[in-house]
Amino acid sequence: MADTASLQERPLTLDDLTAYFASGSKPKEAFRVGAEHEKFGYYLGSHAPVPYEGDKGIHALLTGLQRFGWTPVMEGEVIIGLERNGANVSLEPGGQFELSGAPLLTMHDICQETGQHLDEVKTVADELGLGFMGLGFSPVWKREDVPIMPKGRYVIMRNYMPKVGGLGLDMMLRTCTVQANLDFSSEADMVAKFRMSLALQPIATALFANSPFTEGKPNGFLSSRANVWTDTDADRTGLLDFVFEDGFDFERYARYALDVPMYFAKRGHRYIDLAGRSFRDFIDGKIEELPGERASIKDWADHTTTLFPEVRLKTYLEMRGADAGPWSSLCALPALWTGVFYDDAALAAAWDLCKDWTPEDRAQLRRDVPVLGLKAPIAGRTAQDVAKDFVAIAKSGLKGRAHMNGGFLDETIYMGELEEIADSGLTRADRLLALYHGEWQGDISRVFTDCAY
Repeated sequence: MADTASLQERPLTLDDLTAYFASGSKPKEAFRVGAEHEKFGYYLGSHAPVPYEGDKGIHALLTGLQRFGWTPVMEGEVIIGLERNGANVSLEPGGQFELSGAPLLTMHDICQETGQHLDEVKTVADELGLGFMGLGFSPVWKREDVPIMPKGRYVIMRNYMPKVGGLGLDMMLRTCTVQANLDFSSEADMVAKFRMSLALQPIATALFANSPFTEGKPNGFLSSRANVWTDTDADRTGLLDFVFEDGFDFERYARYALDVPMYFAKRGHRYIDLAGRSFRDFIDGKIEELPGERASIKDWADHTTTLFPEVRLKTYLEMRGADAGPWSSLCALPALWTGVFYDDAALAAAWDLCKDWTPEDRAQLRRDVPVLGLKAPIAGRTAQDVAKDFVAIAKSGLKGRAHMNGGFLDETIYMGELEEIADSGLTRADRLLALYHGEWQGDISRVFTDCAY
């Protein structure tokens, strides 16, 4: 791939854009897994959301965490995140606190990293009178109650979102997710993994459904977070039917990304508002806010982060379909996908589950799962039927990896809760609704204790 400097001196070509994605290919022995999760912070007692400012705000939390060896990430004079040993702590628009973990070899490593992070956050949060909880959608706060974090890209997104969808601001301010980033060895391997994971992403959504409340009451969904994505921005979301078409490759994804309207270009710490503009025009130097400038590969990499399909291609594949949840789910989500991604037999078996689904089947499943969860029908089966098989296949793939922890237990130990959910057909959301109507007696404030880390 040509270097960034030379690409700024001439227009980028489709080959340059395609090569960016292809550069992620790596040998199987170099495969790693990156786990990410977001969580809602709140004040103990009042349960109010936490603003950035103040001696007990997000800034104070970021400052306090630096005692554990985290280095601040700055945007101008503002601390917007932390980094340490390949991991990052960052802020979502409404103050959702995110860990983007380092690329790690085993699920044991990931769960240890996650546990260490939660312990460190709790140590500082206790001093500040803060708590954190794992749910896919804010159970109590109204949109206008949520404080805005001081990050330049979020100002641009917040202004643009209402122009292209009804729920984009909810996505930004009131959702939390758990994700996993996984590798591919070649273009053919990418295609096989992309197709399988995109088709089965709604099954993961059902298994991790954990957002049945909005503004203090049941909202009619098991995953309201998943529903939000159906009305956020049709240009940059969805199930990408073209991935399943003959001839799909890196270039086809690059062509898709080219056609997604821009949000911004970043120059130093400054974000230039280019919302709705064409990246093709940027390549040709036709952006009036940046006279004489052509897009670089760095600009292309930034642009690809503003695409939000259910599975996203960067220089790896990012699984984006799951609600945030308890600590166990933060280990289970990467385990589920690792089991089917990194074992050839498991990958083939997982594709067998969904290879005959039509575009209409996939779209209907995506619409049904936020409401019906594991009861959603799919091609003569239920999502629960598929989930049982999916979990079993992933477990077999993890077993074949034979990565043991200090107690000589393999990575299948992180699959127990998913097995129970698949076997029972009851999601976390189902169980929260049962608590709400039963033991809680309609007292939604119980989520701040029962769902706290």
